[in-house]
Amino acid sequence: MQKFIINGGKRLRGKIDVMGAKNAATPILSACLLTKDECIIDNIPLINDVLKMIELLESMGVETEWVEKRRLKIKAGDDVDPEKMNFEIIGHMRSSILLLGSMLARFGKFKIKQPGGCIIGARPVGVHFDALEALGTTITSENGFYCFEAKKLIGKKIILKEFSVTATENLMMAATLAEGTTTIKIAAIEPHVQDLARFLNKMGAKIKGLGVHTIQIEGVAKLHSAEHKIIPDPIEAGTFAIAAAATKGDVEINNVNPHELDLVLEKLKEIGANIEIKENKLIIKPAIKFNAIKKIETRTYPGIPTDLQAPFAVLATQAEGTTLIHDTMYEGRLSYINELNKMGANAIICDPHRALITGTTPLYGQEITSFDLRAGATLIIAALLATGQSTISKIEQVDRGYEKIEERLQNIGADIKRIKF
Repeated sequence: MQKFIINGGKRLRGKIDVMGAKNAATPILSACLLTKDECIIDNIPLINDVLKMIELLESMGVETEWVEKRRLKIKAGDDVDPEKMNFEIIGHMRSSILLLGSMLARFGKFKIKQPGGCIIGARPVGVHFDALEALGTTITSENGFYCFEAKKLIGKKIILKEFSVTATENLMMAATLAEGTTTIKIAAIEPHVQDLARFLNKMGAKIKGLGVHTIQIEGVAKLHSAEHKIIPDPIEAGTFAIAAAATKGDVEINNVNPHELDLVLEKLKEIGANIEIKENKLIIKPAIKFNAIKKIETRTYPGIPTDLQAPFAVLATQAEGTTLIHDTMYEGRLSYINELNKMGANAIICDPHRALITGTTPLYGQEITSFDLRAGATLIIAALLATGQSTISKIEQVDRGYEKIEERLQNIGADIKRIKF
């Protein structure tokens, strides 16, 4: 077990780089199963979820070689066998669901356990199953496993029942090698979905409609080797921007695609954050005053991502007035609110999707718990601006999405250390 000890009240100052996007790396690694040729993936974030995905692929016989710190050669040759998969990893990793589309297209038959991951509300697999069944897949369950079989994948028009990033990604991967044309309507268009599509097209796929909610995939007989650099992580960039603003810091955030954060940055400006937007960087200067805005509401891209609603809530504690935090996507993402209240926040959970936060309230160091990945990052921000010392337990969740976050924050002035107990 590990925890963070944070002495708050220090302004963040300096430069910090954004790593590759976790949510792009995992599906792109999965997509490497679609060819027997060697692929090269660059800008891989060295975080637990991504390293576990690599380990999962290796357990099936995929060959990997690190040629540089974040640059990986990966070859899913003839010896890859889905029956050798390490099912224990799947039970602890939600992103393993991203193997469905690529494994179906590559092998036609396999079994898999129910994926694990953060407990942030219901995330049913039904939308994945319905879509893959529409392509010609038979799905059964036995002895705790889902069994998939498709003698031939046939492209068709598929209307997703809801916006689902991972279902869109699985469908794209499966459809690349399906017979005929697949049209996905109500498709997700998050930056990492588009990054996966770009990689697939480099491999020889024929995908049209990047950035719009109708995607068309013309199936091909074979995919080939490709080299790809993963996009910077917009969630990490947003997290650091909120942390810098909340501590009234002076921080330059590099390796950013600002256009992927348009609404996030507009909301930060509306609250009162002092932000200068450059081509590939954000410059945060000390703010004079934060004013509450009526509502922070998460939506599918290009709306505010659900992964940033909790960090916004910390900023709301420092804004004068009342803000409604509304997570329209998940009903389990407000567990951090009680931890903020321990620190002195004035926050009320109205229902599983909404909370009211009234500021300004000073925050004070406390012993608090990280219940999921994004809640952990949020409590780090709260502890950074709080008076006194905070202890955050269950920080293994944070390591799933932020690479060596304590070392990177130390480099910009944070008093944070990791201890084992």
